[in-house]
Amino acid sequence: MKIVFFSAKPYDKQFFSRHNASYDFGLEFLETHLGPHIVNAVEPGTAAVCVFVNDRLTKEVIEVLAAKGVKIIALRCAGFNNVDLKAAQQAGIHVCRVPAYSPEAVAEHAVAMLLTLNRKIHKAYNRVREQNFALNGLLGFNLHGKTIGVIGMGKIGQAFCRIVKGFGCTIVAYDPYANAKLIPDVEFTSLEELLKRSDIISLHCPLTPDNHHFINATTIAQMKKGVTIVNTSRGALIDTKDAIEALKSGHIGNLAIDVYEQEENLFFRDLSAEIIPDDMIQRLMSFPNVLVTGHQAFFTVEALDQIAATTLHSVNELSNGRIPADVMVK
Repeated sequence: MKIVFFSAKPYDKQFFSRHNASYDFGLEFLETHLGPHIVNAVEPGTAAVCVFVNDRLTKEVIEVLAAKGVKIIALRCAGFNNVDLKAAQQAGIHVCRVPAYSPEAVAEHAVAMLLTLNRKIHKAYNRVREQNFALNGLLGFNLHGKTIGVIGMGKIGQAFCRIVKGFGCTIVAYDPYANAKLIPDVEFTSLEELLKRSDIISLHCPLTPDNHHFINATTIAQMKKGVTIVNTSRGALIDTKDAIEALKSGHIGNLAIDVYEQEENLFFRDLSAEIIPDDMIQRLMSFPNVLVTGHQAFFTVEALDQIAATTLHSVNELSNGRIPADVMVK
């Protein structure tokens, strides 16, 4: 059985090849992302494609995959906003994902970004390397006693709460789907109340049509002046243009993002020798109170190991007529 990987990097080959020893699938790794430009290169008889966050599985792409005999789309990530699930169902293609790969990896990165940006660790590191030990410009604030608003209380959001609780923070949360009774020491509230009360807001929700750009000029205006926002979920949760305006006015005091709404043209690539035409990301990175990482929150040994193990297990189950728990389209 052949599985074609798109958006593949050396670490994907390393972890998937190791776990494939238990299955002996035929694995093919392609660096290009999957989209209309490359889908016709998929060879007839390919049983499964394995994709990542910036692959685009539109109805057009899925119809071509189905015509070539693809039966499984395996997402090696938790998010699924880049797949037309209805088209996959109509084409008779199973879609599976990895909904719970080391949630601590993403939660810990969110906290690391918060601490780095607040206490100017990245700036201090560069200063000291140049023998500059001055403290001017490095002033931060205590996390202890602050109110942190968590939007999205899945496994990652809960892991984030467990960490920041240790700092002595008050935690308020919004999630219309979570069972508040099962999550102790967290006060569930409305989105409006969370925006109004929070000193820090951390996003841990999936991207859906309903919450696209829900961090925008209107919702930012409801937040405290000087609010800190952390996003390790999906870039399009934030309207970047509105965030830039709020940074310019000072309404957003700090912004940490590991995701960006136009990241498919940038992230996971070395562009250090190229001119980047994206003016919004360039403007964001020009702010001293903005910290950007390139979608690396998931990037730990434990997470990559779990992603590979879960993905290949799901493909094996589906290929043998069984339906694993992480299937989205049966």
